[in-house]
Amino acid sequence: MHPALSVILFTVLSGAGYGLFSLVTLLHLTGLYPAPGPTELMTQLGLALALITFGLFSSTLHLHNPKNAWRAVMRVRTSWLSREAVCALSFYPFALIYLWQIPRAGVEVGPLMVVVGGMALFLALLTVFTTGMIYASLKTIRQWNTALTPANYLLLGLALGATALAAVHAGFGGRSEGLVLLALGLVLLAGVMKGLYYLWIREVTGPSLNTATGFTQARVRLLDQGHTAGTFLTREFGFDPGARRIFRVRLGVFGFGFLLPLLLMGMVLAGGSSLWLALALVSALAGIGLERWLFFAEARHGVMLYHGQRT
Repeated sequence: MHPALSVILFTVLSGAGYGLFSLVTLLHLTGLYPAPGPTELMTQLGLALALITFGLFSSTLHLHNPKNAWRAVMRVRTSWLSREAVCALSFYPFALIYLWQIPRAGVEVGPLMVVVGGMALFLALLTVFTTGMIYASLKTIRQWNTALTPANYLLLGLALGATALAAVHAGFGGRSEGLVLLALGLVLLAGVMKGLYYLWIREVTGPSLNTATGFTQARVRLLDQGHTAGTFLTREFGFDPGARRIFRVRLGVFGFGFLLPLLLMGMVLAGGSSLWLALALVSALAGIGLERWLFFAEARHGVMLYHGQRT
């Protein structure tokens, strides 16, 4: 699949924003946020909403006719894309009411905050899940058609959110080992899950010309690709980065997305400066950006069998 920058920005930034909002809300509602102040809480939630909004806006850049974006909410019963749009839009009223209540109630958690905060938390996680299911539901792309896809989207979003949470908390002068440990654990878990995904797509075979045509008695080979020039299908579904490039990008994914942030957070836990958390966040965003590029670049649509490309 051709990796579109707009979709990469959308999935990475909105995932980080939803992850940050979910964790801040959960810790605040349960009283586990270390010494929260209204200004810090509003900054954390405001940053989360900014990331989500910028990500959703960037997703519209991928549309051929952005004026028809409203149609995305019309097929909730059958379309994961429609479910994602409905969840994303439904999230905002609860999130804004929750944010509005913080300067009025301070750090105290009242019944209204529990209700709207709980709904915002639920819808944030549900939106990320539906985003992953858009891709996981596509049986024509074997690399995506697995439960590991939404699991990765959720864990990567939470890992980015936890890293941002620890970095912003440190920016306000806080030094919470609990938040750093939370970020470290989620980044580690996300790295393990991503490793399992890469192993899975390597071991599981996809459709072939034999299975596509139904002929099983002999090997089927393509004699004519049907096109002498590029088409929409070959441009959108025929992107091939090459094995060497995939290997290099995977090194970048694990190096910048997981190993370097884990090392920097370990240095903070060992007594190092909390400023390393800001670098850990930048590194994690860069690494997950590479991961999302590779998520699309490695995908092989079944239609490319008829254009001479293996799936």
